[in-house]
Amino acid sequence: MNLSNKAILEKANEAVSKGDNEGFLSFCTEDTEWTFVGDRVLSGKEAVRQYMAVEYLEPPQFMVESLIAEGDFVIAIGKINSKDENGKIAAYDYCDVWRFENGKMAALKAFVIKA
Repeated sequence: MNLSNKAILEKANEAVSKGDNEGFLSFCTEDTEWTFVGDRVLSGKEAVRQYMAVEYLEPPQFMVESLIAEGDFVIAIGKINSKDENGKIAAYDYCDVWRFENGKMAALKAFVIKA
């Protein structure tokens, strides 16, 4: 099955919303790099796995407003709700810029602000 980059991102997000972090990671390259602008950079699938184990104790809920694809890039704009460090639901606005390589998510540049 040859999915479009948009479809791959939709399937990956569906997995993480269900708490299936390994399912999500199956869509990432081994050397994936995630840059959270103004916060941190995660290098490699294992670093992302460790991040998800802490930050996604309860699956985040995505509300994608726009999904724009061009070449090897997919831009997702929307809202996300996740528990903050105090266990309370926090709402964020986000813009994720994903770069794909050979049908896998190779890099993320995430702009996230508390709503």
